[in-house]
Amino acid sequence: MIKVPVNKIIPLSIVDGPGNRTSIFLQACNIHCGYCHNPETQNMCINCGICVNECPAKALYVENKEVKWNPSKCVQCDHCIDVCPNHASPKISWMTAEEVFEEVQKNIPFIRGITVSGGECMLRPDFLTELFTLAKKEGLSCLVDSNGTIDFEQYPELMQVCDKVMLDVKSWDLDVYRKLTGFGNEIVKKNLSYLAKQNKIEELRVVCLPEKVDAEAVLDGIADTLQEKTKEMKLKLIAFRNFGVKGSFSTLSSPTLEYMDQLRKKAESLGFEKIVVT
Repeated sequence: MIKVPVNKIIPLSIVDGPGNRTSIFLQACNIHCGYCHNPETQNMCINCGICVNECPAKALYVENKEVKWNPSKCVQCDHCIDVCPNHASPKISWMTAEEVFEEVQKNIPFIRGITVSGGECMLRPDFLTELFTLAKKEGLSCLVDSNGTIDFEQYPELMQVCDKVMLDVKSWDLDVYRKLTGFGNEIVKKNLSYLAKQNKIEELRVVCLPEKVDAEAVLDGIADTLQEKTKEMKLKLIAFRNFGVKGSFSTLSSPTLEYMDQLRKKAESLGFEKIVVT
């Protein structure tokens, strides 16, 4: 049975896809975005133990040289994350698809589906396939929330049980993307084209931050890729906010309302009709 590191499960969410959904967040990401608002999900705990003595609720302990978490004692103060030299959360649970779905089943009368995010959940495609297979049997829709750097076309079994993908298009220019994430964006562009052809895109998201993100180029690139599909694609333009951000981006300010409105107007001029500015 495949076990994956689960950062948290939100029983009921209305911001992670259509309708009321259960959202599952997996730990670990393959890129490191400068503007990431939950950087504690990027890395895995290295079991240094610093957080154990610092935990005011004594919810952390060491067993077999690994840091363990007792959720019943945890008061969610996040002090463990603040003191972690690796900027990682020790508050994870290693769970199988069956164990995660047991949590999902508690919410079935109230939810339309599930969304799996991260970190980067596409690092665990076999787990996603198992979980989505269980969810589909109960009539739930299944979404992936992804940074797009893992090639979806390489996982046909997963795509059979995945309804749609919420895809981040963080930057269009390769150099800008590398400065922002430490990674290349060739696979992101490939995924954009592939998922659009398969009608597997739930929404496209762009975090907007002048001088750090080439948002105008992103809009041009998406529209050029999608062609006639542009008008039917949901586009979310997200104003950067420094809440939770670590490093140099933490001191940056949010873009102005005027700038966000300019991006909205540009998107409209390119043929986008389903635009959300947030």
